[in-house]
Amino acid sequence: MTSLARYLFHAMFRGPIPDHPEFVEDLPPEDPYEREARHRAVRGDWPAAAKLLVDAGQDWAARGRRVGILADAAATEGAWLQNWLAAAPDDPGALLVHAETLEIRAFRARGSASAANTTPDQFRAFRYQTGLAAEAVERAVQGALPGDPVPYISKLGVMYGNPAVREQFDEVYAEGRRRDPHNADLHQTAMSLRCEKWFGSHERMFAIAREAAAAAPDGSATALLPLFAHYEYVLREYTWEAEVGKGLRACRPYFRRAEVRAEMDAAVRKWGGGARSRTCLDWVALHHILAGNRAEAKVIIDELGPVVAPSPAWHYVYSGSEYGYIRGWLWVNRLG
Repeated sequence: MTSLARYLFHAMFRGPIPDHPEFVEDLPPEDPYEREARHRAVRGDWPAAAKLLVDAGQDWAARGRRVGILADAAATEGAWLQNWLAAAPDDPGALLVHAETLEIRAFRARGSASAANTTPDQFRAFRYQTGLAAEAVERAVQGALPGDPVPYISKLGVMYGNPAVREQFDEVYAEGRRRDPHNADLHQTAMSLRCEKWFGSHERMFAIAREAAAAAPDGSATALLPLFAHYEYVLREYTWEAEVGKGLRACRPYFRRAEVRAEMDAAVRKWGGGARSRTCLDWVALHHILAGNRAEAKVIIDELGPVVAPSPAWHYVYSGSEYGYIRGWLWVNRLG
């Protein structure tokens, strides 16, 4: 059946065809309060940003998410952040946002290409920017709130481009776990550093993911880390630099292995529809598509909505984030 025929069949027998996804690089925060605070901050009202972080209290996952929202904004236009730092140089929130902003700029300077396709100038810029970020992270660690793991996640983050602090991995990761044992961002950053693509191996990556997921409470985003480990694994073993459109064909036999399917199914069951960040929904939607669970996948794709910024996991499997998401969207809507 041709694509046109599928569309006509859907329109005749299954009702209106859903709107095609619109892809954006910078999705606005879903939470209205976070969205308004970011809006006000970038227009110069840095006290709104400060209050946003204070209001997170000891919800460390919310604090980390809000730091990321503000840092994303400041990485593009950061005059308001400089005003905040000038007015409150010891504010733990300002120090955190500054450190995260510099990390984002470092990765933007490097680009997202593989090492073989990254220029010497990009690597030099990455190392320079990461050095600046490492200095800011140390200030954030020194000024951290009691119990706050977010500065330690940032300290892990600068290890990608700063060998000088990489030897502190075990110490930093342990302190982050002590402060917040089931923090998904902490464990994901640790397993990424220890994956084969960066500074570890498949075995070390899976060990971190499985240990953190096993200890996590039901419903936690941390319970889904084995999914990300499998996506990371196929990137390195099957789809690394594959042409867009050929990635899934290369790795599909891997996802059909009984032991892989069983582990991914167990992770999704433990999650059980709990934490519903867009990253979690992306990972689970991709799992259901790979497993052939059309109805379950469609529920999540519908929840993600018509405006999306697909997570890297789609690229890992399909060798193209937007291409992979569209392939999945067409399948769940019986259009491809």
